[in-house]
Amino acid sequence: MAKKSLYAKAGVDYTKMEPFKQAMISLGKKTLTFPNRRNVYINKDVVHSHGAVFEYRGKEKILLCQTQEGLGTKNWIAEWMYQKTGQSFYENIGIDTALMCVNDLIAQGAMPVVFTDHIDAGDSSWYSDKKRAQDLARGFYKICKEVGMALPAGESATVKYLVKPTPPVKIAPTLSGSVAGIIAPRSNLITGKKLQVKDRIIAIASSGLHANGVSLVIKKGLELPKQFLTKLPNGKTFGEEALIPTGSYVRLIESLLKAKVDIHAVLPGTGDGVGKIAFDKRPFTYRIHSWLKVPPLFLFMQSQGISLKDCLKTFNWGAGYYIYLPEKEVEKTLRIAKENHYVAKEVGIVEEGERKVIFEPEGIELLPPGE
Repeated sequence: MAKKSLYAKAGVDYTKMEPFKQAMISLGKKTLTFPNRRNVYINKDVVHSHGAVFEYRGKEKILLCQTQEGLGTKNWIAEWMYQKTGQSFYENIGIDTALMCVNDLIAQGAMPVVFTDHIDAGDSSWYSDKKRAQDLARGFYKICKEVGMALPAGESATVKYLVKPTPPVKIAPTLSGSVAGIIAPRSNLITGKKLQVKDRIIAIASSGLHANGVSLVIKKGLELPKQFLTKLPNGKTFGEEALIPTGSYVRLIESLLKAKVDIHAVLPGTGDGVGKIAFDKRPFTYRIHSWLKVPPLFLFMQSQGISLKDCLKTFNWGAGYYIYLPEKEVEKTLRIAKENHYVAKEVGIVEEGERKVIFEPEGIELLPPGE
């Protein structure tokens, strides 16, 4: 048996990390043709962890867009569940990690073509678990195929002195990524500047928690007698419900753009919950007159003593994406959403007035993000 190097003894053991890195490179090679549907081609001679070379071969004049985003703390729950049940949930985590970037990218009217992941673990042994690694790779592959992007490069590191999770979880890496996309043609660019009074607000249903408000979910989960194995009324455990993967809105936005729908603004339903609807800095009031079905996890959180107002300012409350557009475009948008198997609903209107959200179903006013 070979002796450990001094570097390995210091906490960075490449004998444990290298198989994971090679497996991810192998996975990436299987995704290289996925962006071809958007006339983007990956140079197959340059496929390793250092970078990606790709080109656009279409005839449209395009704009380029890039988004960087992190998953946050959601995989801490996955690690807790893995320790307790033996089920890794990392296929879902791979989907989550990629979609944190992708769902932000498409808000500009860009379509994803290249994704690169970044993983930092506090101990090299995290990379040596084959089951968890295979699940993560499967999640990355699945979402790359679905949305049409390649995974030609990435980064996996051990940072012993930086990443140390809260017990009882022993090891939990940080996951993030970057997505490059194209806006083709350039006229598909969505800036949000067209947002105006009388615009209608279309809410698109979320799959559940997605990856926002997770710190509050963890705090509450640790306070429960059975913690994340607590059964919800729908029969799922608290952990299972929290780890439902994020929904993708790529197909919807792409379909709306192809149909030439006059989109004034697009907003991912992420941090600050329903209060984020007032994302624009101008003095608009966003009057929400109706709502979508609320996922079980959020109703459970409310039943555990979290006020509705706190829930609305923390969770997406069932709306993962918002589209702002003129009244004349509402019917067409709802039809296209239904054709693409999204649950969509007109939930509000933009008005003149103080910058805030009025959530009429419950008579609650929400301040804009950061207030």
